[in-house]
Amino acid sequence: MQCTAGILILGLIFVLAWENCQLFVGIMQGNYAFWETMKWEMHEERGDNDKKEFIRWMEFTPTKEALQTAYDWDVETASEQIHIDWITLLAYGAVKGGGKFDKKVIQAMNEYAEAVRSGEKDMEELEKMKYYSYYHEIFSAVLDGMVGNYRIEVSDDEGNVTWQDCYGLKAFSPIAKGFYYNDYDDFGTGRSYGYKRRHLGHDMMGQIGTPIIAVESGYVEALGWNQYGGWRIGIRSLDKKRYYYYAHLRQNYPYAEGLEEGSYVTAGDVIGYMGHTGYSATENVNNIDVTHLHFGMEIIFDESQKDSDNEIWIDCYELTKFLYQNQSAVEKIGDTREWKRVYDMDDSPIVSP
Repeated sequence: MQCTAGILILGLIFVLAWENCQLFVGIMQGNYAFWETMKWEMHEERGDNDKKEFIRWMEFTPTKEALQTAYDWDVETASEQIHIDWITLLAYGAVKGGGKFDKKVIQAMNEYAEAVRSGEKDMEELEKMKYYSYYHEIFSAVLDGMVGNYRIEVSDDEGNVTWQDCYGLKAFSPIAKGFYYNDYDDFGTGRSYGYKRRHLGHDMMGQIGTPIIAVESGYVEALGWNQYGGWRIGIRSLDKKRYYYYAHLRQNYPYAEGLEEGSYVTAGDVIGYMGHTGYSATENVNNIDVTHLHFGMEIIFDESQKDSDNEIWIDCYELTKFLYQNQSAVEKIGDTREWKRVYDMDDSPIVSP
């Protein structure tokens, strides 16, 4: 009897192991049909018969080349009768490549954009494509607000500064113009301080005091010490879909002067300075070996996801490569340790947090 029970238990373990193995293989092979079923879970709110649907897990997979291709089409057609929106074109590419963006997918994006521009294709047809709406929603959550109309100061050859209306990229690299940094794709690598966990951000290595830039306009939601991130800043986008996390800021002088929780910041503003604080329950301690900015982006489809066990942090390495083309020019303020942006920008109306 004991032998029979043991065989049954071993058999059950084998079945469970095999199912998990199949699940893993499906993930590695890009089984996006399976994942879409998992992502679009139904959430029933208590006290209400209505069901609330939102995405609970996602990956951001567009490469720098794919982002650039879609962006170039968006800007080039912005004033034309048929405007090719970059998020729409990226969603098309994701459908064609099953979420992956290789050279063939980018070629398909270019061919489709040409067909739309010439009138051979209608972008409204995309709504009929399987998984298109899903990809469009997750890419919108990441990229909404980064491209559009804005006003910015420009200087002529004689040094006269005027305001100019523009259309294009209005999100900035997290590192100020003229300051060197190096990086690699380190999302998901192991961390052991406090407890074993995955690295849910992107490290950009540079020098102490390097000005850190607000990627997008928004409101400061968090400011102060965190034992993991040291001196850190959390900024929420105006549409509340993105939470930007800037960590390991400089010891003794981490933040731009006057910055506090609730402050409104404009994309391109200096918000703090690179350092290596953190990994300590005691404030203002340099326990990080390498000076760097930990830059993270949390995607929020529903407010219940914020500060929960089900947070969605994306790999933003390819995005930072794309944003490198738009670095904020800064200048030092006298003999102080403070820096400020050279050219002001107005990219959106200020709304209440």
